[in-house]
Amino acid sequence: MISTARYWFFICLIVLVYIMGMFVTLFENDSAQFAVMAMRMVQENDFLSLFKGPEEYLDKPHMHYWLAALSYKIFGIHDWAYRIPGILATFLGAYSCFGLGKLLYNKDVGRYASLIFMTAQTIVLANIDVRTDAVLTGFAIFAIWQLVTFIEKDSLKNIALGAFGAGMAFSTKGQIALVVIGVSLLCHLAYTRKWHRLLSWKLLVALLVFAITIAPMLYAYYHQFDLHPEKVIRGKDHRSGIFFIFWEQSFERMSGEGVGKNSSDFFFFFHTFLWVFLPWTVLALIGYWNQLKIFWQTKFAYKPNLEFLTLGGISILFLLISFAQFKLPHYMNILMPLYAILSAAFLYTLYQLEKLKMAKVILGFQYFILGLVVVFAVLVSFYVFPLGHWYGYALLIAALLLVLYFIRKKEMVYAKIATVAILSSVLLNGVMNTQFYPKLLEYQGGSTMAQKVKESNIPVDEIYKITTRHTWALDFYNQNPVNIISVNDLKAKNDVWVYADEQELEQLQKNGIVWTDQITVDQFRITRLQIKFLNPATRQDKLNQMHLVHLE
Repeated sequence: MISTARYWFFICLIVLVYIMGMFVTLFENDSAQFAVMAMRMVQENDFLSLFKGPEEYLDKPHMHYWLAALSYKIFGIHDWAYRIPGILATFLGAYSCFGLGKLLYNKDVGRYASLIFMTAQTIVLANIDVRTDAVLTGFAIFAIWQLVTFIEKDSLKNIALGAFGAGMAFSTKGQIALVVIGVSLLCHLAYTRKWHRLLSWKLLVALLVFAITIAPMLYAYYHQFDLHPEKVIRGKDHRSGIFFIFWEQSFERMSGEGVGKNSSDFFFFFHTFLWVFLPWTVLALIGYWNQLKIFWQTKFAYKPNLEFLTLGGISILFLLISFAQFKLPHYMNILMPLYAILSAAFLYTLYQLEKLKMAKVILGFQYFILGLVVVFAVLVSFYVFPLGHWYGYALLIAALLLVLYFIRKKEMVYAKIATVAILSSVLLNGVMNTQFYPKLLEYQGGSTMAQKVKESNIPVDEIYKITTRHTWALDFYNQNPVNIISVNDLKAKNDVWVYADEQELEQLQKNGIVWTDQITVDQFRITRLQIKFLNPATRQDKLNQMHLVHLE
């Protein structure tokens, strides 16, 4: 279905888009926050304790921060260095999608699965706005692939690698990793009836490898929390880090206890899926329905040419996370490899069974999505954040000509579906990473102020703030967390700088504090875009300001 040359050409285009995104300014809140947490590990030479600002951090485990800290150690403290572990984990995830797709179906399905995974919008975004999910997703699907290979081939190497992957995923985000891996494997075992694999002595090896892999994370929790029962975390003392990660963590997420509730909407992930899996959403939805219909008609009787891992895993896990009281779009990322394989298998089925009519309908949707992407690219480049240099226009024209070439190129409609979708993703995220995000992040006050601090040679250890409001971007790009000070203590200081918003400046004035120099930058919550902000004519009305004032 897809030639080797075409496959690797698309891989190179996609990797180029990822590389473009490496150098984008970090987003507040989570990306910059996690980058600062890893930065503190390196600066304070303390790799056992996690802190979120001045607070002890008992939420996500250590692996993501350790990998970022290791990258800092090798490359220095840079935003692109912070992104490297997530991108490498995503590449591992893509390779694992290829491996699992090939194992369950064939090489063509594996190739398409890797391409679909790497171009799904939420996966691309996860490597720009880097949280824990990129590492989690990569190691989770790697574990599923290796453990399914063990079920099929009874290989000691595969079960050991699978256990290592599961340990890395668990050490990155906790119980959700084991739930996803476990549910997927149980679906596969139930359908293939290969329960005898659970009686193999090799499971003892897997348990040993898993235990060794998670041991550093458990020791870090023990050191920070179990040894200090006097610490009060979210209003409770005697908190055991080990008990938390094995039992409390996911229940807090499901119930909203501790982390809070942000959505009781059971259908949150249903409508979220419509955009997170773009440009493959239509293919995935029809593929899911088609697969469900096949299993219903066969009454789930075992057929060698079918697999239940993806359909069963998606159905059970989707239902499970929908009951959670705390929901965010990126919580779906760990399911994207399963969707990628299911969608790739359906695309291959269209080709194999020559379902030309259905394929043309899907291709129509793909052209519609591509049309929207082209309109968006032009709108961004000429109106929202206009290109500033001739070479920007040259690159945009070259990209559009490349898209036009592949659209006009004659090929089977089944291959054309994938081609159009991949080009949509590459064009969209190429524009986002090189033009939209860099311009957008000029309105992120903390990172912009850090540039002013560097230009003015202001000592970063003499910058203070009078509230506990987080300043992650400023902290990271100054490579020094902003000091917290009370207004009364500030009165005794001289020759220092205070980072403040409008209300905090008023508070300083009311307390008789005066300043001589003032640096002001625009501020907008860039992760909550609004039409009025995107419109240059009304953008100024939506902006706030952040200030850095000098007290003599």
